[in-house]
Amino acid sequence: MSKKRLVVGTRSSQLALWQADFVIGELEKRYPDLEIEKRLMTTKGDKILNAPLAKIGGKGLFTKELENAMLTGEIDIAVHSLKDMPVAVPEGLVITAVTKRADAGDALVSDRYESFEALPEGAKVGTSSLRRRAQLLHARPDLQITDLRGNVNTRLRKLEEEHFDGIILACAGLKRLGFGGRIRQVLPKSLCLPAVGQGALAIECREDDEETRSLLAFLDDDVTRACTAAERGFLATVEGGCQVPVGVYACPASDCDVHDGQDFGAIRVEAVIASLDGGELFRDSVEGSADEAKELGISLAKRLLDMGGRDILRSLGIEL
Repeated sequence: MSKKRLVVGTRSSQLALWQADFVIGELEKRYPDLEIEKRLMTTKGDKILNAPLAKIGGKGLFTKELENAMLTGEIDIAVHSLKDMPVAVPEGLVITAVTKRADAGDALVSDRYESFEALPEGAKVGTSSLRRRAQLLHARPDLQITDLRGNVNTRLRKLEEEHFDGIILACAGLKRLGFGGRIRQVLPKSLCLPAVGQGALAIECREDDEETRSLLAFLDDDVTRACTAAERGFLATVEGGCQVPVGVYACPASDCDVHDGQDFGAIRVEAVIASLDGGELFRDSVEGSADEAKELGISLAKRLLDMGGRDILRSLGIEL
């Protein structure tokens, strides 16, 4: 190995720092002689906290500054939550590794109630996600869904300060920051399918930086890579993001709740497209070879669009 120095770019939130430190720790264990610098950056998504993501630009708000820094050579790699990444990666960059997925589910956090079912009629529930909002309202139209922005610590503080009956956060983020004990219930995927790539980390770098890509190859998890390729294929086809209420989850077909990567060959992809108020919801699934993961996601997207999803998107101003 000739490369002796690597500059890692990351957002400065606690969760982003945990993610960057995790990757740095894995690199240091494998390459003890590698000098690693961590460079903190602030993105537009970190600065604008008083408006829903859907109204201010969506997923790219958390990646653009980091990607620009890679393209100019200021940093070598960036560590992202895969669910924060747009499906289109800028020319010259590549997602070179997708780490083994943590818990992909959504969690109910509440100081008062043990489960989603236990929430009283008209309960105030906090989330900034249109995906969560639509699926939860489909199951419980009585709920009062209120926008909730900020990092994990901020959202947990707002739970009490703003008198929420419950808030919905990603399980992975809560567990990574040591808040796993705050989880009252992991929402079943029959109720709420997760965001594309939720629970996985993406490591992005310059496409022509073969040396860095070689260093990072050991962090790429085949199972997670295939499953998230299906999910991102779905999202690309429906032109989704924070602006569109869609959920999608792919997993090894043999066991979608627990798997160890053995006998991995087929995957199952399940997805939903819903109206903003949850009144209309279209859901379906497909199974097929992991070698054709992206194509599976695309085919499922087309099926849901034909079922009625296209009309939902058209109502949101999206023409396919």
